Amino acid sequence: MFRPTSFSQLPEIIKNLLIINGLLFFATITLDNFGIDLNKLLALHQFQSPNFRPHQLITHFFMHGDFTHLFFNMFAIWMFGKTLENIWGAKRFLTFYIITALGAAAIHIFVIQYQIFQLAESSEMLDLAKKGLYNTSNINSLRLTQLVSTPTVGASGALFGILLAFGMLFPNTLLYIYFAIPIKVKYFVIIYGALELYAGISNNPADNVAHFAHLGGMLFGYLLLKYWQKNNTQFY
Repeated sequence: MFRPTSFSQLPEIIKNLLIINGLLFFATITLDNFGIDLNKLLALHQFQSPNFRPHQLITHFFMHGDFTHLFFNMFAIWMFGKTLENIWGAKRFLTFYIITALGAAAIHIFVIQYQIFQLAESSEMLDLAKKGLYNTSNINSLRLTQLVSTPTVGASGALFGILLAFGMLFPNTLLYIYFAIPIKVKYFVIIYGALELYAGISNNPADNVAHFAHLGGMLFGYLLLKYWQKNNTQFY
């Protein structure tokens, strides 16, 4: 069990995560001016995509779509994660971060693969989707192509795992939504999780948020916390 001697506002793992994510974001913008697409190399592509590479299972959660995406993910990871890292220590926090991020990716890939198999009416349609093409007379063909060719980026899976852990360890801590509306963390997590589940089941084609990845981060975070509890009654 790790017992911090002092509370750091910017513990080591959090600091390095902020730096790495920030550097990759600016590298993406810079290299794009030279015709190098880092998203093609490092974002997570579906198995059917010709751009899929195994390393993307890890690299994608250091990439972000735009500055707003980067800022809010990093701010929330710092806000909730600093307490967890101070309590757990760097090694345990990094383990939690990576496992929840990988778990989120696994759930996301599984859900997208299921949707692909549901939509793929023929091998010819799937072959077109792999090439980024679709049959203009078939609405399923367009959706299938989007699923196969759209990459995934972001640390949101790990963030939702962190949020779940914070809610379990400090359930009665008050958050202030819009700096004005108080709500206990446990209720915030439950409501947020329910909204993500609803949005994921709704499956709006215009929605580009990986809701099941968020839920996957929560699920793996919960399972890992329970595993630690079972094997060490004083796990935090």
